[in-house]
Amino acid sequence: MSTPIKIAVVGAGSATFSLGLVKDLSLTPSLAGSKVHFMDIDEERLSMIHKLAQRYCDELGQDLRIESTIDLDTALQDADFVINTASASSHHHQRAVRELTEKYGYYYGGVPLGSYANFDLMMNVARSMERICPDAWLIQSGNPVFEGCTLMTRETSIKVCGLCHGHYGVYRIASVLGLDIQGHSNLTWQAPGLNHNIWLTDFYYQAEDMYPRLDAWIREKGEEYWRTHVAQTTHDIQMSRGTIHQYQMFGLMPIGDSPRRGGWWYHTDIAAKKFWFGEPWGGPDTELARPYFVENLEKRIAQMIRIANDPKASVIEAFGAEKTREQQVPIIDGLVNDNEGQFQVNVPNYGALAGVPDNVVVEVPAIVNKKGIQPLRVHPLPAKIMFEQILPEWLDMERELLAYKTGDRSMLLWNALTSPQTRTYNQGADVLDALLEMDGMEGMREHYQWPERAGLLRDEVRLPERVTQ
Repeated sequence: MSTPIKIAVVGAGSATFSLGLVKDLSLTPSLAGSKVHFMDIDEERLSMIHKLAQRYCDELGQDLRIESTIDLDTALQDADFVINTASASSHHHQRAVRELTEKYGYYYGGVPLGSYANFDLMMNVARSMERICPDAWLIQSGNPVFEGCTLMTRETSIKVCGLCHGHYGVYRIASVLGLDIQGHSNLTWQAPGLNHNIWLTDFYYQAEDMYPRLDAWIREKGEEYWRTHVAQTTHDIQMSRGTIHQYQMFGLMPIGDSPRRGGWWYHTDIAAKKFWFGEPWGGPDTELARPYFVENLEKRIAQMIRIANDPKASVIEAFGAEKTREQQVPIIDGLVNDNEGQFQVNVPNYGALAGVPDNVVVEVPAIVNKKGIQPLRVHPLPAKIMFEQILPEWLDMERELLAYKTGDRSMLLWNALTSPQTRTYNQGADVLDALLEMDGMEGMREHYQWPERAGLLRDEVRLPERVTQ
């Protein structure tokens, strides 16, 4: 017996994700008869994903209703679940930011200004849900998950669960170690922390601790792997020299996107990036990797448009008929139909991870069933990781949310001045001014103002050149 529901997808133009969602729903009999309401401001992409999704359901013979709209309120009406995968900043805008900061002596960005535009987007969705579908779950699937979910759970009454792919890095470790993990049932692991900052506390294969096997691999095969391995995807860094270096520095394996944080010394230039994270791109965050990633994404979208416009093309042949590894639909099925499962989620702490305040969103395992999303209380992380990784990021998050709520421009100046790449006051102050004057920064420029008692800041004081040299 099925339980039809309505799912609103905000940012449905993220076409690969949206089609994967339809695949998972179509292949989940207990949710047959459900409605998916796609919403995006890009009408062309929205039309394309609507066509593909409808044809996919028709080819499978599944009872799934597809609708689309450019209006958020319409999509949210009567929704039981809202999945937000939208980003307020395009890849092209992000590249323009990096190119501007490079002119001021910064490598690959280097100046963290926070996530103002995405915070505004997330809060608009959450506030709209309070008006239109206050009992619905919000599944936040777009970055920044850690900061954004913490903001929304503090400022609204909406039930929020953040999801990320990073924890799948555990299976990459298992694969490189030669473990047979078909079905994953013989692998037991736990990697709690904060989103993009999670640490492998438990790693068992058929009840045997795999950390000694990992250590043996590092001793016996590590150097050969780092010398010969050529990444097949830009994000293939789970067993890189940089990741293992962080494991040995902090005491546990960082998982998924966590090695991308590391420290500034891993990210000084492309040569350092390649040394730590391998060929051919030096990890996902480089001037080589990002254009390649975006190019492939655009090729994928072009392929989807071609198939959508070709009524003779088979959507199933092009995109398969197997479920994805995404967690959204299984979590929804657990909440609605009591089909219980354990998942990696981002939810308010409330004691799940020791040493982190209750109102901070943590990434931990959780049991999901009709009773809700129930985070598991995990073993405390080692003090070294808490002091060097978890607590510093918590404080950074609190500063970012304070800056967003107060609109204090001096907090953005602090970010620029404290960047490891900033060498002089003038450099940090000048790059901030330039960033805020960019096209596309109008909202941020208006939102962040100098405090009342900030004459030296507001008047754009600069040190004499002889002092800066």
